[in-house]
Amino acid sequence: MNRTPVLAPVRPRAPTWPGPKSRAADGLLWIAAVAVAYTVVQLALAVPGTGLGWDESVYVSQVARGSEAAFFSAPRARGITFLVAPVTAVTSSVEVLRVFLAVLSGAGLFAALAVWRTLLPARVLALAGGLFAGLWITVFYGPQVMPNLWVALGALFTVGCFLRAVRDPADRAGLLGTGAGLAFVALMRPGDAVWLLLPLAAVALLSRTARRPALLVALVAGTLVGCLPWIVEAYVAYDGLLARLRRAGEIQGHLGPHFAVDDQMRALEGRSLCRPCDMPWRKPVTGVWFLVLWPLAAGGVMVAALRRCPFTTAPSAVRPSAVLVPALAGLVLAVPYLLLIGYAAPRFLLPAYALLALPVAVCLGRLAGSARPHAAAAVVLG
Repeated sequence: MNRTPVLAPVRPRAPTWPGPKSRAADGLLWIAAVAVAYTVVQLALAVPGTGLGWDESVYVSQVARGSEAAFFSAPRARGITFLVAPVTAVTSSVEVLRVFLAVLSGAGLFAALAVWRTLLPARVLALAGGLFAGLWITVFYGPQVMPNLWVALGALFTVGCFLRAVRDPADRAGLLGTGAGLAFVALMRPGDAVWLLLPLAAVALLSRTARRPALLVALVAGTLVGCLPWIVEAYVAYDGLLARLRRAGEIQGHLGPHFAVDDQMRALEGRSLCRPCDMPWRKPVTGVWFLVLWPLAAGGVMVAALRRCPFTTAPSAVRPSAVLVPALAGLVLAVPYLLLIGYAAPRFLLPAYALLALPVAVCLGRLAGSARPHAAAAVVLG
């Protein structure tokens, strides 16, 4: 007698949701897409057929094979020369140098955004990266032998590591990254590193974290280590630190109260340097985004304060400090170039733009999320 096996009822399987590893990988893909697009745009638009400018020639001549080093004035720092030295040591091709910097700047943008993954949603980071990378200034200076873009990427990396160290006492990488990031910024431009140190030190002093002493040590030590080559050179070639600072101030037009906001806006027409900046402003439309930047950044801070960060269903996971601190640091980095020098160059504000892109992305994301589809599309395109 054959017995028919009784089949047990099959229970429907519960749907599987992406786990933390899947979400992390998805976040990296968003950021990587922005970084790759940034590199591709540089290779297509900024690299072909461009020769070295005067400032670039000064920096490259310090480490180029068979080249006599050009006069290195007091305000300059040697960080960018160290960055390009591996290429200039083996080839004199400007195109190879441009391609190297385009690829490296794309990788730098990826690294600077990736450290923020535990602080802000990946789509906010991707939007912020796209906003910053989409500026003509960012595209133009990506493959250039100039330090300002690298200060911007270093500042973005430093603030992200700093907030991670404040938020999680067990995050040793965040603490080390804070010091290393500030050292990198100081190596590129010591003055910008000091301006970046000020708001971060203030936040560390006001925070209630048990790692406050370690954070302050990382901030100060990183700044001093990065400034050390500039300080040593001051005593070797400029009769001391005060003499070099005085000479640097003279070359930059004696730092003091100067309202340069209008100069910066006129320079956005496409000028790499506006000194003196007394020409007529023929294309005001080129400064519209500059005017909109500041209220949008303020809006992003307000959105974060209300814990309504876009692209996430867990508002409590996003702390207001993740938006407020980069906004504060970006504002402080803009102060010397808007209020203390009497001329303008769009590249000076790249560090401020990189940090302010985060609150702007939060604000735009919230506006797009709360609007109807056609309005959201208009906001994104704008």
